[in-house]
Amino acid sequence: MKAGRFFNGWTLTVLLLIVVIITGSVVIWLKSSWGQAVEISLMPGRELEGKIYVGGAVNNPGFYPLYAGDDIKDVIRAAGGLTDGADLSEVKLSISETDKDGTSQKVNINKAEAWLLEALPGIGEARAQAIIEYRQQNGPFRDINELAKVPGMGDDTFNKIKNLITVD
Repeated sequence: MKAGRFFNGWTLTVLLLIVVIITGSVVIWLKSSWGQAVEISLMPGRELEGKIYVGGAVNNPGFYPLYAGDDIKDVIRAAGGLTDGADLSEVKLSISETDKDGTSQKVNINKAEAWLLEALPGIGEARAQAIIEYRQQNGPFRDINELAKVPGMGDDTFNKIKNLITVD
């Protein structure tokens, strides 16, 4: 009778429950351990064009890297965005002969968009557009001195920017 008491309904239920829990745990472990392979792909690096100073109505004024394909929104985003209630005309972009590390930075006049050309001293919206129209009509500049052929480009303006531009 002792053996009959040991194998009553409750004992059998508990043993069956333990077997189900162990089997379920093993199945879950096997499925999670042998899942699909994870593929990791890295974005191709962007070409660094130089640095640009962003100041005025931005949250973090300073020098920021300028990558190929960046536009004004990317540059402002790098500077922490616009301050509250800021007007886009209050943002100051400038290209200087050297950045704070003492290295020269140059704007490629064959690739630069209007907003970047406007950051050069003496180049406003109209001159930037004239530079872009000239290179669209005549092809890329072969030499920075060819910039003198752009309508509205005077010697004084050219002398201000000649150390800041390149055609490379």
